Amino acid sequence: MIKLAASFVALIAFMPYVTAQQVVWGQCGGIGWTGATTCVSGTVCTTYSDYYSQCVPSSNAPTTAPASSTGSSPTSTASSPGATSTAKLNTVAKAAGKLYFGSATDNPELTDTAYVAILSDSAQFGQITPGNSMKWDATEPERGTFTFSGGDQIATLAKNNGQLLRGHNCVWYSQLPSWVTAGNFNASTLASIITTHCSTVVGHYKGQIYSWDVVNEPFNDDGTWRTDVFYNTLGTSYVTTALEAAKSADSNAKLYINEYNLEYASGKSTAMINLVKSLQAAGTPIDGVGLQGHLIVGTVPTAIQSQLSSFTALGIEVAITELDIRMTLPATAALLAQQKTDYENVIKACNAVPKCIGVTTWDYTDKYSWVPSTFPGQGAALPWDENLVKKPAFDGIVAGFA
Repeated sequence: MIKLAASFVALIAFMPYVTAQQVVWGQCGGIGWTGATTCVSGTVCTTYSDYYSQCVPSSNAPTTAPASSTGSSPTSTASSPGATSTAKLNTVAKAAGKLYFGSATDNPELTDTAYVAILSDSAQFGQITPGNSMKWDATEPERGTFTFSGGDQIATLAKNNGQLLRGHNCVWYSQLPSWVTAGNFNASTLASIITTHCSTVVGHYKGQIYSWDVVNEPFNDDGTWRTDVFYNTLGTSYVTTALEAAKSADSNAKLYINEYNLEYASGKSTAMINLVKSLQAAGTPIDGVGLQGHLIVGTVPTAIQSQLSSFTALGIEVAITELDIRMTLPATAALLAQQKTDYENVIKACNAVPKCIGVTTWDYTDKYSWVPSTFPGQGAALPWDENLVKKPAFDGIVAGFA
C-alpha cells in the first residue's frame, strides 16, 4: 500500500482461499480476484468498488450496491456537520481506565506542521504506531544491513511528546525485501535470519516501546495458515522463533500477534485462539492479540466485545490496533452520522473489556488515509477530515469511552 501501508492491504487480492464459499466479511469479488465468488448462507456478496466485493450479513447489506468512483471524490462536503465535543481522546480513554488512545503515522507526513501539531498533543494521542518505518523492507533492506532512521524519527517524536510507542512489525509476509522472499533458504538458515532480524530490530528500540506486533497476519480468512516464505519453509515454528527472539531482545516489551477480521467469530478467530493456547502450553512468550479493525460504515460487527473477551479469557491483553471505518464517497451527513455510531460502538466494546488496553486509529486524518488508494471510491474513514477538522466520528469516540 502507498502511504500508511496498512497490513490489511493484503485483503484486496492476495489471500489464497481453499473453500468454495467465502466466509462472512471475506472478499468475494473485484478486479483481479481469483478466490470464491459466492458467500456462505446468510450473507450477500456486496460490491463496494470495481476492485472489492465483500460477504456482508444479509441484515447489514445495503439495498443497492454503492456506485464505484470514476475519479477523485471529496471525503466531506461543505455542509457536513463537524464534531461538537471539546474533549481530548487520550484524556477520556485514560479516564475510562485505558492505557491510551493512539494514532498511526508515517514519515512523509511529518513534514506537515499542522498535522504534526495535532499528532503531538499527548492529551489527544497517548500512543503512536509507525506505519511503515519499522517493517522488514525498511529496517533490513539487505541481509545484515540495518537502517533505523525512519523508525528513529517516530520514536524520537513519541519520546519528546511523552507518548507510548507500538512497534510494527517484526515478521509479516508483505513488504519483505527480495533477498528474503527469493533467498531459497533452508529451514535452519531462515530461522536464524528471523532470529537475527527480530532481535536486532527489537533490541535497537529496547526500553522505548510498549508493545510489538511481532507476527503480523499469519492466517487466511478461513483459519488456514498463510502460505508465505516463513510458513512454507518453517511451518508454524516461525511464530515461536520470532516471539522468542523478541523476548530475548527486550524482556519488558509486550509481544503481540496482530491480525485483521478478528472482530467476529470465524475460522480465523478460532485459529488465533488456538494459536495463543498452543504458544502458552509450550511456554512461548505471548502477551496480547491485536484486532486491526478495518471496518465499513453500517456493517460493523456486533460481536466485537465478545471477541475481545474470548482472547482476554486466555489471560492475555488485547488492543484495537489499526481502526478505521470507511464509507462510499462522497461523504454525506447520513453516512457521517452512521460512522459516528459505528466508532462509538467499537470504542464501547473495548471500554467494556478490562484487558482491552487501548485503541489506535490507522492515522487520524483522511488526508493521509490508506483507504482511497486501496479501495477506489471509498474513504472518509478517520475521525478528522482532509482539512484536519474533527468529524462526528470524534464525538462517537468520546461517547464510547463515557
